[in-house]
Amino acid sequence: MPTHKKYIKWLMAILVLAAALLASAIVGLSVGELKLSLVDVWRMLVHGGEADSMEYLLISQVRLPRVILGIAVGGALSLAGVVLQGIYRNPLVEPFTLGISGGASLGVAFTIVTGLHLAFGSFMLPLFGFIGAFVIIFLVYTLSTRRGSINIQNMLLTGVMISFIASSAMMFLMATTSSDNLHGIVFWIMGSLDEPDTGLIYFTLIAGLVVLGISYLFVQPLNALRLGEEKAMHLGFNTNVVIRVMFLLASLLAGICVSVAGVIGFVGLIIPHVLRLMFGHDYRILLIGSFLLGGIFLVLSDVVARTIISPNELPIGVITGIVGGLVFLVLMSQKRKGN
Repeated sequence: MPTHKKYIKWLMAILVLAAALLASAIVGLSVGELKLSLVDVWRMLVHGGEADSMEYLLISQVRLPRVILGIAVGGALSLAGVVLQGIYRNPLVEPFTLGISGGASLGVAFTIVTGLHLAFGSFMLPLFGFIGAFVIIFLVYTLSTRRGSINIQNMLLTGVMISFIASSAMMFLMATTSSDNLHGIVFWIMGSLDEPDTGLIYFTLIAGLVVLGISYLFVQPLNALRLGEEKAMHLGFNTNVVIRVMFLLASLLAGICVSVAGVIGFVGLIIPHVLRLMFGHDYRILLIGSFLLGGIFLVLSDVVARTIISPNELPIGVITGIVGGLVFLVLMSQKRKGN
């Protein structure tokens, strides 16, 4: 395909995904236990509404923060997934493969068991969740670095083993704590976009957009790494620096998402697969495409989680796990038929 036609195709794809993200956000604002018309939602977003009306408070205080967090977490997890798959050259790698979710879960479980969130405030949950994720990232990075270079395969194996250790330690805490604490840990592990702190929500969104921008500074090295580390080095790229920077950025971004929204699986695995089938392997479209499609997927998953057993709510991780697993099986089946 000629270069200009390819760019036009990418531009059209980005515009379509952006429009779909806006549409999914409006659906997320209108659907729920109290249904609002799409026209009313759009009018309130554009022109505002009566500050004391129930509908306006519902949208501005409850649904809008969930939609923004869904876009932020879905986009960030998808972005982290596509970056990690690129530097590992392994389509089965996602942020949780490296133990990031296990470390964050262990940090949150420790906070709940010790009662720190009751003594100092609920902000201790995301704080210790991020600390747990950061400790795992530090261990994986340190144990995989030898003489100034990183061994990709050792990093992956180290992450998997540390993930098992963190998960086992968390299960130990769950087995030795009270039933109330156990319920809190299990509910958090399943994931939720019900975050009351708007500061954390906007911080997550800004972090995702910043990492997306930085990732485009490394788009050529990421494309070169598809050929292997040696060929990328022959093309003039310092692969050690690229792998270190992108690993740390993607891992820290995933750690932020897990600490704020809990463990939401399959987003960082399935979205990059869908984008590659649609547009190929070029990171110039994969990075922004993954962010947009990940936001769409998580916002719509949250709508399903809130409405499927209304007035009760399912943990969003249940929806992403079922839908993501089914989609992945379908994609693999289609790929085998194509081969």
